[in-house]
Amino acid sequence: MKHSFNPRKNYESTREKIGYVTRQEATQETYDRIGFMSGLEVHQQLLTKEKLFCRCPAGVYQKPTQFDAEVIRHMRPTLSELGEYDGTALMEFKTRKNIVYRLKNETTCTYEVDDTPPFPLNKEALAIAIEISLVSKLNIVGEVHITRKQYLDGSIPTGFQRTAIIGVEGEIPLKNKKVRLIQLSLEEDSCREVSDVGHTRIYRTDRLGMPLIETVTYPDMVNPDEVKEACNYIRFLNRSTGKVRTGIGAGREDVNVSCRGGSRVEIKGVAHTRWIPSLTHNECFRQWALLAIRDELLSRVPVAASWKMKHVLFENDLLKTSFEPIKQTKENKNQLVAVLLPKFKGILSHFTQPGKVFANELSERLKVIACIEVPHMTHSEEFEQILTESNWEKIEQLLIPNEDDAMMVIWGPADDMPTALEVIEERCQMAFKGVPNETRKSFENGTTIFERVLPGADRMYPDTDSAPIPLENSFIESLGKNIPKEVIERYQRMRDWNIPEDTYTYILKKNLYPLIDRIITELEVDPAFAGKLFGHTLKWVEGHFKPAAEFDYKIVYALLRFLKQLGLEMAIAKKMLPLVYQYPKMDFESVLTSIKFKRTSKEQILSQVPFLRKKFAEIRISKGNDIEHKWIFGQVRRSAEGNVPLSILAKEINEIK
Repeated sequence: MKHSFNPRKNYESTREKIGYVTRQEATQETYDRIGFMSGLEVHQQLLTKEKLFCRCPAGVYQKPTQFDAEVIRHMRPTLSELGEYDGTALMEFKTRKNIVYRLKNETTCTYEVDDTPPFPLNKEALAIAIEISLVSKLNIVGEVHITRKQYLDGSIPTGFQRTAIIGVEGEIPLKNKKVRLIQLSLEEDSCREVSDVGHTRIYRTDRLGMPLIETVTYPDMVNPDEVKEACNYIRFLNRSTGKVRTGIGAGREDVNVSCRGGSRVEIKGVAHTRWIPSLTHNECFRQWALLAIRDELLSRVPVAASWKMKHVLFENDLLKTSFEPIKQTKENKNQLVAVLLPKFKGILSHFTQPGKVFANELSERLKVIACIEVPHMTHSEEFEQILTESNWEKIEQLLIPNEDDAMMVIWGPADDMPTALEVIEERCQMAFKGVPNETRKSFENGTTIFERVLPGADRMYPDTDSAPIPLENSFIESLGKNIPKEVIERYQRMRDWNIPEDTYTYILKKNLYPLIDRIITELEVDPAFAGKLFGHTLKWVEGHFKPAAEFDYKIVYALLRFLKQLGLEMAIAKKMLPLVYQYPKMDFESVLTSIKFKRTSKEQILSQVPFLRKKFAEIRISKGNDIEHKWIFGQVRRSAEGNVPLSILAKEINEIK
């Protein structure tokens, strides 16, 4: 190896070359330059008593260690009617995974392992899906047809998901544009993953089969903020019905992203909408970087089909290193393989995502497809070299590289090495084409890793076990009578009420708008105060305390009604909320006693002002009436809260000499 090449400097220069900027620095011109395009698939569990195609209870969860039986299955691809294999099926077959399903008697039945035909479609779930479709201004289908969608990652034991289109061709309004909706489907949820290590993947089946809707948009979003806004709108719209589940895992979104000249890449299962801007920003630039890598490789190897890699198996005795995974290869009966990547110098350390390079694209596939646990490789362009210069010289003697070649060393079980080498060569060959279609897993820091090959387009086919379900117009019309107001109307109403915009996300996410509307209308509470009480005070309380019993947001209505009946000022509710939240069954009189509240008249409070003015004159350091006023206000505020409106108090303090 020669020291003239600096991998870290190459990372920085390639990042600059593709014009990468941070999310904070990016503008619409940035996204127009790289051709940002994104669409959404928003999933939401429905609040039903039973699962979609069986009578098992929905929403009953088990702990990872609680199960009554295990079922083990393996992936085996079969030819389609056209004589073709699905790419995802082939990839999963290569992994040689043991898929283990942990079953609990209370939440699982023989339907879910395909030993029993499906029950009739859950009518409660169908009605909710139609209601949400109507709110989304989708056209309701005349007849519901159940189809099977291939699910080849093992998360559904049957290998397919039953799904049905309920509404088509709608739209949602954003602040500055409308986003078109392709469809809304009703489908069954998949298993929850427990672990995925080596050749064993374990699932829990409690969530399996729960009713779920999927809202799919066209790729109309042209910047990351629009993607987040559209996703929030759909989620808020779903929650506005009050008939969907909330909490961790109840709502998940898949985000499809591409750049100009790139391919559709699906970021799977994004847990939080706040991650979306960074994830979509970095994925679009990752594709832009892969296109730059393609162009560079084609300038070096004009005929991509002629490119071949070389590998040599060798014993660990060849290397002298303190790196434990390599030292232990003989003890663990693992193999060491040196790999030569012709013309790839500078490619392995080429920027792809913040903190990641093209070598990560290889490493991630080795973990997923060859099932070799990390660490499993090193290469000649590591920022911090694992192997010494002398070790690389020995590897060079095996591979005999040219000046513009790159080298790798991989290790792992002998049975996995053929797949590992195939994965490396296949991914390098893909680099000559640009951006591979794939599904990627998201992380909170805005980066992604390879998860699996994107399923083929022909993954759906009719379910011969389920008869079509006609939808009568009268049935649809009856469901449309009580649908909630559009989310955009709620946005506008809250603006008219002067409720701060930083509360909207919390209010809509928790579906608190109807409750706030009721508080404003029935109790005549100031709208801005009501919005801030929920969106600021209660949000803070939820983040700092835990309730002793289940907290129902309607308790806030009861609290404000109690204060109004006593003629107390609503501001005292802010002090009461922490106790009310922690102890929902505690009576409000006891809460007032606990916070040491005392009834005091305005006259009693203001009678203290002359004395406080005199005292301030004795202790004052700074000059100015404003400072005096603030100090006096601070002294009487505690006794005033709940007794006198603070705005009135502040005004009348100035009038007393």
